[in-house]
Amino acid sequence: MSAAEGERAAVSGPARRRGRWRGLTAAAALLALVAAAHAAGLGGRLDDLRAWIAGLGPWGPLAFVAIYAAATVAALPGSVLTVAAGAMFGSLAGVAVVSVASTLGATLAFMIARFLARDAVARRLTGNPKFARLDRLTREHGAIVVALTRLVPLFPFNLLNYGFGLTAVPLRTYVFWSWLCMLPGTVLYVVGADAVSTAVAQGRAPWPLLGALAVAAVVLAVLVRLARRTLARREAEREAAP
Repeated sequence: MSAAEGERAAVSGPARRRGRWRGLTAAAALLALVAAAHAAGLGGRLDDLRAWIAGLGPWGPLAFVAIYAAATVAALPGSVLTVAAGAMFGSLAGVAVVSVASTLGATLAFMIARFLARDAVARRLTGNPKFARLDRLTREHGAIVVALTRLVPLFPFNLLNYGFGLTAVPLRTYVFWSWLCMLPGTVLYVVGADAVSTAVAQGRAPWPLLGALAVAAVVLAVLVRLARRTLARREAEREAAP
């Protein structure tokens, strides 16, 4: 098997079948996570955080954005903060806050790697086969790779933010496609958290939120499938080119 065939195999076959259910699986996992957290008594801590954010008045969302962006730059998982945003701000405001925060954090990491600490990041990633593959795919396919890797976990998330800074992808291309393609996952997690917290508070199922959650899960699954197919097709075209 050639290198290109190996790449195509990575985005097809069993991986593609798993991708079809990624959105629904993520939604189920999210609901289980939030419900378990509530059962374990973590709701009180969330209430404390919510009270602190609310006490900041109009500065609350900005403080949350700063915390989230700093966590992203520090390569800390953002899923917990994403879930917290849904419970604290609700669906619409939560999606807006997390979308801005995650894009800002990803952009700062990109700029650190490209402009401030390029040598240090390069030393850390040089020889990493995953980064070598990311660099090759970015040079050959450009924006589609930024979009794909935000939808499909082909590479560790922490590697992406800094790794893209060492590739040839333009900053504005990286920012736009990162924002756009992180948005479906953001909607899924934030709306899911809002639905669970609303159900716990009201003692009944919030059907409009659950409907929006189901739509987000289906959209994410479809986008993942399309992204995989697009990369596989481009890889096949590259291999067939003289």
